[in-house]
Amino acid sequence: MEIERKWMVTGWPRGLVPKAEYEMEQGYVSVRPTVRIRREAQKGGETRHILCFKGKGRLTRREIETPIGPELFEQLRELIGWPLIPKLRRDYPLPGGLRLEVNRVDEGAPTEFWYAEVEFGSEEEALGWQPADAGLGDYLQDEVTGQPGQSMGEYWNETRGAAKG
Repeated sequence: MEIERKWMVTGWPRGLVPKAEYEMEQGYVSVRPTVRIRREAQKGGETRHILCFKGKGRLTRREIETPIGPELFEQLRELIGWPLIPKLRRDYPLPGGLRLEVNRVDEGAPTEFWYAEVEFGSEEEALGWQPADAGLGDYLQDEVTGQPGQSMGEYWNETRGAAKG
């Protein structure tokens, strides 16, 4: 189960040091239900290819991720037929063992945007967490967790999939 909150942000957070950085590209076989492929290369580390299935929901939803080989990834990329979405993600450790993930999406494109997520162990923890308690009150102001149309799948439809074909 994935339990996370999401914010639209501008730039990287000031005063925090990232623990990891990933170059990614992802695409969608389907948006409803969500079936996604992703290649993620950790800076100074390994490259992983992932097939992901996501259920319905905004704060909480079922998520199944499984590693796949590069050959299957390329076959699925060809099946999709649209350019994948490039992302740069930096992970920042937060108090209480939490992690802030900040993503820069489609860098240099007219549709470029930034978003941040924090994943939690329970809905109670997610709803009780305050960004200001982690020194992020000014940075995490524009929460979009419960708003329709704020998923990467919707962005895919707007910029590649359904809007294009």
